[in-house]
Amino acid sequence: MSEFSIFKGKKVLLTGHTGFKGSWLAIWLEMLGAEVIGLALDPLDEDGVFTRSGIGQRITDYRCDIRDLEKVRRIFSDEKPEIVLHLAAQPLVLESYAQPVDTFAVNVMGTAHILEAIRHTSSVRAGVMVTTDKCYENKEWVFGYRESDPMGGHDPYSASKGAAEIVISSYRRSFFSTPGQAAIASARSGNVIGGGDWAANRLVPDVIRAEKAGQALEVRRPDSTRPWQHVLEPLSGYLLLAAKLLEAPDRYASAWNFGPLPTQVYSVRQVVEAFLQHLGKGEWRDVSDPDQPHEAGLLMLEISKAIHELGWKPVLQFQEMIRLTADWYARYTKDDVLGLCREQINQYRELWRSRNGN
Repeated sequence: MSEFSIFKGKKVLLTGHTGFKGSWLAIWLEMLGAEVIGLALDPLDEDGVFTRSGIGQRITDYRCDIRDLEKVRRIFSDEKPEIVLHLAAQPLVLESYAQPVDTFAVNVMGTAHILEAIRHTSSVRAGVMVTTDKCYENKEWVFGYRESDPMGGHDPYSASKGAAEIVISSYRRSFFSTPGQAAIASARSGNVIGGGDWAANRLVPDVIRAEKAGQALEVRRPDSTRPWQHVLEPLSGYLLLAAKLLEAPDRYASAWNFGPLPTQVYSVRQVVEAFLQHLGKGEWRDVSDPDQPHEAGLLMLEISKAIHELGWKPVLQFQEMIRLTADWYARYTKDDVLGLCREQINQYRELWRSRNGN
């Protein structure tokens, strides 16, 4: 991870820094010596990484709705970041059925607002726009989706992310295509787990809530397959991509998939049983309902481009991913959470060095 030394002293604007992935990324960037400017709504969970770790006191912490273009542009103008990492989003499939218009407003127009702010901020050299594996037109293929496959989306969340990718591509070709302009890339990652996620209707938080309540976990689609990965896996990809954009903008300004290896794709059932086994207690039951809102049954990402062109590949084995996640939830009420997160980031970095050779 020698490329990550490039972040030392750099001014990095991170949207969504109060959320699950964003708070982990804020901690990692602060460890790397970056000057972090966070732009997000208030955190939703008192037990989340952002609140428990206190990382907000160690960075510049703006509260801003990305649907407010003028406020977004004002923060960019005042702070003059060099790197932008855009993670702010409405991230839940089921929530998008309940709030479709808000989902499109945040995920599509919010992304357009960040790109527009970059367009008018000459200090920005690189921007990584984070979307999702669900941006693809899902045909339930048994092989992974490639970056060149068409965008789509059945549910409003997936459709909003596919639309965001089209917006990103349009801005890149219209406004960021000549030398000297910001280099813009998009990053598509799979289903992320890790300590500090408390979102509703997400698998691991549901496991923890059921275990605390002494109830059996209710699982909607136990045989659905997802590209599960620990939160630090895609974050390492985002950081590496941003570093490469600074070094060679023409080469890396495109779309990138960050997911597990094909041999590391598991069903909901397998993840639940592995997690409960690690906890040493708990049980689950199948509550599948044919009338429930549509969610993809089979979803995989093809990551050859990231492996061969970016030099990124996943580090953690399945059981290591489960162990790190379960360990965080077992310790967060007893240990210093900032120290716990730093400890897990350092564990991940050591595994990266030992398995990737740098």
